[in-house]
Amino acid sequence: MVNYFSSDFKLGILGGGQLGKMMLYETRKYDIQTLVMDPSDEAPCKISCNHFEQGDLMDYETVLKFGRKADVLTFEIEGVNVEALKKLESEGIKTYPSASTLEKIQNKAVQKKFYSEKQLPTAPFKVFDTIEDLKNSLSAKEIEIPFVWKSATGGYDGKGVSVIKNAEDVKKLPEGECIAEQLIPFKNELAVIVARNPSGDIKTYPVVEMEFHPTANQVEYVICPARIENTVAEKARVLAEKVSDAFQHVGLLAVEMFQTEDDDILINEVAPRPHNSGHYSIEASYTNQFEQHIRAILDLPLGNTESKVGGIMVNLVGDKDHEGEVQYENIEEIMSLDGVTPHIYGKKITRPFRKMGHVTIVDKDLSKAREVAEKVKNSIKVISKNK
Repeated sequence: MVNYFSSDFKLGILGGGQLGKMMLYETRKYDIQTLVMDPSDEAPCKISCNHFEQGDLMDYETVLKFGRKADVLTFEIEGVNVEALKKLESEGIKTYPSASTLEKIQNKAVQKKFYSEKQLPTAPFKVFDTIEDLKNSLSAKEIEIPFVWKSATGGYDGKGVSVIKNAEDVKKLPEGECIAEQLIPFKNELAVIVARNPSGDIKTYPVVEMEFHPTANQVEYVICPARIENTVAEKARVLAEKVSDAFQHVGLLAVEMFQTEDDDILINEVAPRPHNSGHYSIEASYTNQFEQHIRAILDLPLGNTESKVGGIMVNLVGDKDHEGEVQYENIEEIMSLDGVTPHIYGKKITRPFRKMGHVTIVDKDLSKAREVAEKVKNSIKVISKNK
C-alpha cells in the first residue's frame, strides 16, 4: 500500500476549476504531489497545485501526455476525452471514476438509456438525433407540449435545459442530439452524494434539498438535511445506492432526484465528481465531500458522512447585468453574521449567472440558517468593476 503521508505519489486532476481547487485543500493533509490541467491559464487551481499545465481536456494526445505523469488520475469536470482515459487505464494508470463510468454519464441520452436498461426510475423520455426529428415527433403527436428539452452534450449550470411551453419555444432550440423528457410535477428537487472506494466500501451523505433560480435554472440554495419525511429521505438514499451500484463508480457520485407529488423518487441526472449540492459539507459535515473524494480514489477508509450541524449553501453567481473584471460587495457585512463562511473561487471575470463562489451558513436550527441565507443572498453582490 502506498504511504500517502510520506511519498512521491502524484495525483493528476483534469480540470482546474473551483471543484479542483477545493479538492486540493484536502491533498495538503497528505504528502501528495498534485498535477492539474485546465484550458485556462487563470484556472482557480493554478495557485494551489504542485504542477499546472494549460491544455485542452478533449484533445486525445494532450490528455494522454498529461495522464502519464500521474499515478492516479481524477477529474472535476465531465468534458474529458474518454478514449485517452481508456488508453491510460490500459497502461496501468488508475483513473477514478473510470472511463467506463464517465462514458455512460457524459452524454445525457446515453445516461437516460442506462437508467432504462437498469430499470432505475426516471422520467419518461425520447432521444432525438436532430431538432428536425423532434419537430417531426411533435407533429406526429408522439410527444406533447409541455416537455423538458435537454441537450445530450455540453450542458452545465442550467445551460442546455429548457422547459418547452409552446411552439415558439421549439423554434429557439439549437441543433444537435437531444432529449424530450416528460414534465413531472414534483414537490422537491433532492440530491444524495454516494462515496465508493475500489475496495467496495460505500457511504451516502444525508439527502439535501435544492432550491433553484426560476430563470437561470441554477441552484440558489442547498439545504441539509432536506425538509422531508424520514421515509422519503430513506427512499432517496436507497435509490442513490442502487444508482451507484449500477455505475460501479469509484469516488463520488452526486445523484439528483425529483420527489413527485406521490412521494415517488425519480432520478434526474448524476455527476461523477464532487458537486455543488455537497459544498455545505465543508463546514457542516464530519467529512466534507472533497476529503471523501480523495479518500475514495486512494482506497482509504471512507469518513463519517453525517452532519455535525444544519447547513445551507448559497451560490454566489455573477449579476445578470454585469460582465468583466469581478468585484464583490458586502462580503464583510455577511461575515458579521453568525455561522457564515464565504468561499471565493478566484475567477477573474464575472458573467451573468457564472458561479463565482458560495457561502455556507451553519446553525443547529435549520430555519434560522435559512433566514440568514436569505440575508446573505440579498446582501452580497457579484459585479464587474467597469460598470
